[in-house]
Amino acid sequence: MADIERYLNIRSAYGGGFDPSGERLAFLMDTTGVPQVWSVGAAGEWPEQHTFSDERVTFASWSPERAELVYGMDEGGNEREQFFLLEPATGDETNLTRRPDAKHRWGGWSNDGERFAFTSNRRDEAVFDVYVQGRDETGNDAEMVYEGEGWLTVSGFSPDDDRLIVSEAYSNYDQDVYVLDIESGDLRHVTPHDGDVRYTSVQWGPDGENLYLVTDRDSDTLFLARLDLDTLGLTAVVDGGEWNVDGVNVDEDTRRVVYTRNVDGYTDVTVGELTDSDRIDPLAEVDLPRGVVGGGQFGPDGQRVALTFTASTENTNVHVLDVESGDSERWTFAGTAGVPEDTFVDPELVHYPTFDGREIPAFFSLPESDTGEGETPVVVDIHGGPESQRRPSFNPVKQYLVAEGYAVFEPNVRGSAGYGKAYSHLDDVEKRMDAVADVKAGVEWLHDHPAVDEERIVAMGGSYGGFMVLASLTEYPELWAAGIDVVGIANFVTFLENTGEWRRELREAEYGSLEDDREFLESISPLNNIESIEAPLFVLHGANDPRVPVSEADQLVERAREQGVPVRELVFDDEGHGFSKLENRVQAYTEIVEFLNEHV
Repeated sequence: MADIERYLNIRSAYGGGFDPSGERLAFLMDTTGVPQVWSVGAAGEWPEQHTFSDERVTFASWSPERAELVYGMDEGGNEREQFFLLEPATGDETNLTRRPDAKHRWGGWSNDGERFAFTSNRRDEAVFDVYVQGRDETGNDAEMVYEGEGWLTVSGFSPDDDRLIVSEAYSNYDQDVYVLDIESGDLRHVTPHDGDVRYTSVQWGPDGENLYLVTDRDSDTLFLARLDLDTLGLTAVVDGGEWNVDGVNVDEDTRRVVYTRNVDGYTDVTVGELTDSDRIDPLAEVDLPRGVVGGGQFGPDGQRVALTFTASTENTNVHVLDVESGDSERWTFAGTAGVPEDTFVDPELVHYPTFDGREIPAFFSLPESDTGEGETPVVVDIHGGPESQRRPSFNPVKQYLVAEGYAVFEPNVRGSAGYGKAYSHLDDVEKRMDAVADVKAGVEWLHDHPAVDEERIVAMGGSYGGFMVLASLTEYPELWAAGIDVVGIANFVTFLENTGEWRRELREAEYGSLEDDREFLESISPLNNIESIEAPLFVLHGANDPRVPVSEADQLVERAREQGVPVRELVFDDEGHGFSKLENRVQAYTEIVEFLNEHV
């Protein structure tokens, strides 16, 4: 079979959007080893590459009026994104922001293509201000139109280009929406509320008098709503029911709408038309395979929508959906590096009981080599976030492990997104370790499975998932044959003290505050319970990580070695929160495979 390097060379294409003529689709693809800007003129046409950096490109956004686009790029994974103007026809590029010390968060083009908006922490690293900049301006030419006091993002100019949507996040489950008058600088609060309420995917309505957004106000799940800017009344347009509405996109000229629902991890896509301000009539039944869908960018005439599609057995590519017929066509063909697609394994969606009677959803992938006689090792792969969700999207590492004879178990423990507000709050602060108990319950379910060798179960996870790995190893050491911690949190106190200034308040809302919860945070930090670890441990990190500083890995490895734990460490000097460069991913997962072969 192919080695891990071959699997890591399986490519992804995503983030598609049409140019103003509707003739070319730009997208990001990692053929060179890091995502760069490419474009294609028709389905299956040979793509053209437009950026050639060794650093990752983070997004690309066409001007609505000219054959030019803005793309974002950081350096070494430091997340201090800069913007560049690119003319694909000539290859001419202009550095627009010229502030490598600051983060910049894209907010979109004006409708006339003369300006763009963004937020940045240029003035104060801990907060974000709102800026508007002309397309031919650079650096400090950008005008600060609002001085912020928190985590602000911009999500679009009004139809007449005189206002901006500004969102402020207090946590992943609590946001506010404002409308900013660009000329006067007046900021109007349009979502006053009590408690935690999400307001996401905010879009201008066609007349500029309404906003369309996704919210869970007075609801356990997210629904699509209209916010009347005159009365501030909120009206449900599409009820999520048991499941969340994921996102919405509105084409102002044609009144066409595309929205998605997250149904137990899988995506349902609906295209329709606003026949009334509170009514969307479906246009056609969408013909897409079962999987996970993102994006939803309309072409300039509103006839087509570019979607990013992935499934457990299909690597990520851009599909184009015809709005009127519902037919979809795959436009990009990111390759599978010669690995036959028919060898990819689809997981089983299972639900297992946990300590308080709840059912925890999980995806379970078994190798074809399994005989059902208890000889199969398992990698328990725990997602980060924690307000994230493991969904049935393509994962080359998982497919490699399954091909190598490992089963992969991916639980969505309490605190995960996708299952309603109440479920997401079940792990808040003092309830943090209940999520770790859900992992234990998952391992007990595996023990009862006829395929599983219960002596060869591994915990693996990244970021918050890295904390979950470490906590599982310290709380339930007898369950594990090995642990793999990627950019994980070892001590909540040192993590919060050293994370990026702009992130601290947002993260304290989830984990607990240094001021009020320090003693509790110390008590659950794996670093302070390191003596309990019995299993060999592999710790991987990026030296430039602005979210979970590399000091988390350093102190963990030092303490683990003092305790006599067999521990291996790998730190990349040119990476941040995760590994974006192909050569680094190859080294990281080659060493992970070696570690598994040695200990499992």
